[in-house]
Amino acid sequence: MTHLLEVRFKGNRREYFTWPSPESPSLRVDDAVIVEVERGQDFGIVSALGDLAEKKCKRCGACNEETSPPPAPALQDRKIAADLRLNEEDVRRTVRDRVREHDLPMKVSDAEWQWDKRKLTIYFTAEQRVDFRALVRDLASLFRTRIELRQIGARDEAKRLDGIGRCGRQLCIASWLPEGRPVSLSLAKAQGLSLNPVQISGPCGRLLCCLHYEHDFYVQQRKRFPKEGKALKTAEGMEQVVAVDIFRERVTLRSDAGSTRVVTLDQLRV
Repeated sequence: MTHLLEVRFKGNRREYFTWPSPESPSLRVDDAVIVEVERGQDFGIVSALGDLAEKKCKRCGACNEETSPPPAPALQDRKIAADLRLNEEDVRRTVRDRVREHDLPMKVSDAEWQWDKRKLTIYFTAEQRVDFRALVRDLASLFRTRIELRQIGARDEAKRLDGIGRCGRQLCIASWLPEGRPVSLSLAKAQGLSLNPVQISGPCGRLLCCLHYEHDFYVQQRKRFPKEGKALKTAEGMEQVVAVDIFRERVTLRSDAGSTRVVTLDQLRV
């Protein structure tokens, strides 16, 4: 019988593995595992399994299932992983110094050792493409391992580094949101929000991911109301729609004489 596991690595990175060995010890959520990856092994934590893992894998759509039976690591393996996490901050500072020496327009966000130290991944953000070939050679000579520099976007950086949003809760992109969908200013306009970027942007500097959550509700509700600015012929004569309140189901109208009144949606239909 084949089992599907979701394994979480540092920086909220998740990958999916098929586990075809029923004779192996059963695994539970939050168990630590060593998994076979490209050119080596890596340390992670089981974050979902069974039906839940299959649903999350299908929703992700971009994952590649790896056939590898991940055994539960011993306590000593946890110690090695903890030591690597402590060392990564020193690595990040060293890489930042080398980036300045090479005068490259990039911001180093994070560093991540593979568990067996056969690979070191450096995550960075940049406004444009960066020629970092000389930097890679320099870092490979310094750390004596395979170096991968991976450019990520602002939302991916927020997902890796985590943080607290304007709502006072953990960032959605770091806690449960599978991927950061593009957010356009039209979503804020449809919800009647302030278009001040400071008020509708998250810690990553991009528009809030949560603008997507209620967008469909606003779109469906607004279909029941006349558009703002539209001229209507009512019992009072020609009036223009000034504003609509989809929650109280009210419409504000202005007559040609300049007087305004508020009516319910049902009254307006009559």
